[in-house]
Amino acid sequence: MTLALPRKGLYAITNDLDDDALLAAVQAAIEGGAVLLQYRDKRRSPAQKEALGRDLLQLCHGLGVPLIVNDDIELAARLGADGVHLGRDDAGIAAARAALGPDAIVGVSCYNSLELARRAQSLGASYAAFGRFFPSKSKPDATPASLETLRLAKAELRIPIAAIGGITPANGAPLAAAGADLICAIDGLFGHAEVRRSAQDYAALFR
Repeated sequence: MTLALPRKGLYAITNDLDDDALLAAVQAAIEGGAVLLQYRDKRRSPAQKEALGRDLLQLCHGLGVPLIVNDDIELAARLGADGVHLGRDDAGIAAARAALGPDAIVGVSCYNSLELARRAQSLGASYAAFGRFFPSKSKPDATPASLETLRLAKAELRIPIAAIGGITPANGAPLAAAGADLICAIDGLFGHAEVRRSAQDYAALFR
């Protein structure tokens, strides 16, 4: 069964921890308040990704949290994941829907472009992600995004809005206030010595 996209909260995105450490960190993040997990993996082989993806899906579903896969529609389909996140260069929303079904979560990177977000919404995206908002270890060369784009998107779009890029509990409050429904975290969460505590601090941005 596909789990639905949460409307608000901490959106955790995995980093390059080893398998056991990552599974433990994901559990801690969810226990701390993460409402959505994206499996993002740029280093493992396809077979390793599938094996770890199955473990992540079992863990997430056991805790009632959807799992989506970064960039890889085929892997998401093989896993039976709840959806996929697509970038500018990935296969389109229609392909994702064809492979994953009408209820799948299909997120789209929109960078700092309201026009990309409008198009994504019209094609059936589940959410639009804007960023980066601050310097980011995972994407240091990404185009900066503005609070004004978030405000305009919130006023116009019907789908939820995610904010990504160097966001911490200390700098995230203006993004939530400007309309971010989901705050994405990679290193600010999984690079923290106490993942559960960090997740709690992110989750507090929505109280």
